[in-house]
Amino acid sequence: MTAAELAELGESLGLDAVGAAPAAPYAETERHIRERNERGLFAGMRFTMAQPEVSCHPETLLPDARTVVSAALCYYTLPARAKTPKESLRSAGSSTGSDEGTLSRYTWSDRYAELREKLDALGRRLGGAYRVLVDANQHVDREAAFRAGLGFYGKNTLLITQRHGSWVVLGTLVTDVELEAAVPLGTDCGSCTLCIEACPTGALDEPGTLDANRCLSFWTQAPAPIPTEYREAIGASVYGCDICQDICPWNRGIEKRRADEPLPNGAEPTVSLVDWLEADGAALVERYDRLYVPRNDPRYLRRNALVAAGNVGGAEHRPLLERFAADEDELLREHAQWSLARLAERLG
Repeated sequence: MTAAELAELGESLGLDAVGAAPAAPYAETERHIRERNERGLFAGMRFTMAQPEVSCHPETLLPDARTVVSAALCYYTLPARAKTPKESLRSAGSSTGSDEGTLSRYTWSDRYAELREKLDALGRRLGGAYRVLVDANQHVDREAAFRAGLGFYGKNTLLITQRHGSWVVLGTLVTDVELEAAVPLGTDCGSCTLCIEACPTGALDEPGTLDANRCLSFWTQAPAPIPTEYREAIGASVYGCDICQDICPWNRGIEKRRADEPLPNGAEPTVSLVDWLEADGAALVERYDRLYVPRNDPRYLRRNALVAAGNVGGAEHRPLLERFAADEDELLREHAQWSLARLAERLG
């Protein structure tokens, strides 16, 4: 199958980009992972970094593997875009504040599940033996997508596609069918440093390398207290961060191209902070099973809601925060106390 025929097949299945590369080791990526792990840049994250001897060797993921097929699915949908932390702070200047917590755009719905189904359908159409890997620890999807010509590495470390920017989820199909290899894009960010300048914590100060220890998205998912010096920058976010994507020139114009794309059923751009703080813990985690929550412990979702309430909430949130400030749980108690102090600073 030629690259053009593969692209046509992928489009017929609803994939936004698809390409192929030989099933060969990702030697340079493996070296980068090991070096950055030694420097402590992963902040204890595991995922594909835990076993680079596996995740960087697609040739071992399927007997007689010949080809790695990479696919991208754009997840950008309206409403126009989630508020950035700074915008959320500006909109919360009144005494009533806001009860609106924001989610990183990729979490509004489970697009990974959709991509997994489409890749499985692609595997059946290609024939032969295949294995689908989507959001899986066993494979570095970004490197496969780069080799398959889907996009290039941005200075924010994300894969940037030509048509959909970085607003894509990536997935991989390893197959024993031989397909024509794509040519990697010869594009890069040039002299642009907007994402580096926009990151409020300096997590991207080394272009093309993320320091997870300073990444807001990491701290909304970490099984630990959020460092006090980063809490204000988190703004209204209760999960993830899109700052470096919102500012990226490659992501401009997509709101017009995707204007007619409906929100998926059940999509949730924002949440109620009060709901996250008062809902039954087990039910809360089950409702958001599309999110990575450390040990499926609702305390970490509540921790995030407490920080957001301090940043954008109003006087009506004070009684609830006071209740958590007396909680037996040290994690929740400390974050609630910070939030009360933050409310007092904002509202007087």
